Amino acid sequence: MTNKAIIHSDNAPAAIGTYSQAVKVNNTVYLSGQIPLDPTTMQLVDGDFAAQAHQVFKNLQAVCEAAGGGLKDIVKLNIYLTDLANFPVVNEVMGQYFSAPFPARAAIGINQLPRASLIEADGIMVI
Repeated sequence: MTNKAIIHSDNAPAAIGTYSQAVKVNNTVYLSGQIPLDPTTMQLVDGDFAAQAHQVFKNLQAVCEAAGGGLKDIVKLNIYLTDLANFPVVNEVMGQYFSAPFPARAAIGINQLPRASLIEADGIMVI
């Protein structure tokens, strides 16, 4: 029997579309993409790419915690970048939120993201 639950955190941005912040099925949590929105103002955070990357990981952390886990429980992480020149910066910022053993990861260069964000990340967490 499948145990499905919708995960929501007020410490992460509310969904800006027809999706949930995360869905938990048994012990697996499917995390929707997070862009660098401030959860209070629902506006992009001020600052450069690094500031946006930090906010994305903070938003993911909030949703992970609402599901009963943390970033350390993410087994697969997908990162979307509008400029692959930011790849070294995303590695540096990610290193402040994750420690070995690191999750499996893809970093994908794309043309555009919602709200003109420079980065988005989603993932799968097992708790």
